[in-house]
Amino acid sequence: MFFDQSPYECRVEWGRRGAREAAERGDIIIIVDVLSFSSTVISALRKGAIIYPYPRTLDGKKFAEKIGGEFILGRVEAARIGSPTLSPVSFSKDHTNKKYVLTSLNGANCTWIASQVPSLLIGSLLNAESVAAAANHLQKQTRANITVIPCGEQWESSKEYEDTLRPAIEDYLGAGAILSYLEGKKSPEAELCMTSFLHSKDKLNDLIWDCGSGRELRGRGYEADVNHCCRLNVYQTVPLLNKDHFVEYL
Repeated sequence: MFFDQSPYECRVEWGRRGAREAAERGDIIIIVDVLSFSSTVISALRKGAIIYPYPRTLDGKKFAEKIGGEFILGRVEAARIGSPTLSPVSFSKDHTNKKYVLTSLNGANCTWIASQVPSLLIGSLLNAESVAAAANHLQKQTRANITVIPCGEQWESSKEYEDTLRPAIEDYLGAGAILSYLEGKKSPEAELCMTSFLHSKDKLNDLIWDCGSGRELRGRGYEADVNHCCRLNVYQTVPLLNKDHFVEYL
């Protein structure tokens, strides 16, 4: 196919369709949803929580009951009763070894779509260098190509003839950060994504703080989430999907 970025070892594809295409190729996949699925999974795993990704279209509460876990509610509802939420700063050591079912429109759905690949990792700005190092190691072991998936957002109130994917710059910058540490030969699409990050590296905080997704979260009172998620390489935690939940890649 003309659009599969062959014969390059490191590629970038957007959203759910990109996740499916990469999964069908059997690539090593890195899911990037900076605000906030990826950052939340990384932060939660670092605190010892056990995260089960689950798509919004299925009954997450029923699945949580099946595994003996807790279904993560929306930010406002969960905060009201003191439970962890999709907010990455809501997890603490109190949640160690507890099971949580986490849904989201973008990151969780992309993870679900690509869940059958041999190696699916979660990346963001928080762990960009570490997740790239894990992918580099896996590539040497398996000879598989690597596809980085910036998940993007969804347009609200889209018409039936319109695409719902809204590209999000925070995910593009997160993907570019990861690509900058990958060792394989990069496609033109991956090169451009990486270059965008390198050009913007010194002003990540300002760009993400004031981008559409950042302003949306800040407008709802979640400034701490935005500040947390735009930090670069502060964690070495790399979530790896193990069947239906994440474990730390070692």
